[in-house]
Amino acid sequence: MKRFLTAALFMLLASPTFAVNQGDVAPPWSGQDLITGNTVAFPEVLDGKPAVILFWATWCPYCKAFMPRAAEIQAEYAEAGVKIIGLNHKERGYGDAAAYAQSLGFPLIAIADADAIGDAWAIDFIPGLLVVDGSGNIAYRRRSTNMPAGKKVSQIWASEVRAVLDQLLEAQAN
Repeated sequence: MKRFLTAALFMLLASPTFAVNQGDVAPPWSGQDLITGNTVAFPEVLDGKPAVILFWATWCPYCKAFMPRAAEIQAEYAEAGVKIIGLNHKERGYGDAAAYAQSLGFPLIAIADADAIGDAWAIDFIPGLLVVDGSGNIAYRRRSTNMPAGKKVSQIWASEVRAVLDQLLEAQAN
């Protein structure tokens, strides 16, 4: 019995936990926008509207696969005030984050050097993909996957993001 309790305690302590889960209030932060150079403060940047939060790096194949979906989501939901907020995380000097963000070709807020923000949000893998409501509450957090990077997994994530955004916007309208 003692071994069982020890093993159970070890499993509990070793299992991944998240600082911010669905339903939690996301930690506030501020950072410099890679595109405009302006300081951005969260949750104030939300202006009471939902947002897609995307922790990314230039070297990440999943991030590269998802960026066209992020552009589609931004175009579809821009009129509703939804923003895409990209936080450059785990870059580790591999790429030029500013040039990459500017090359994406769609409006987004791109925060530089967001490792401390990612750590506060317990982003262990990228892309860290979340949706927050207009108050900064986590409405969706992407789970890990064993699927290979590419169009299929990015479409699944985009579908999940759209469903959550639709729910949030419908709730705001009522």
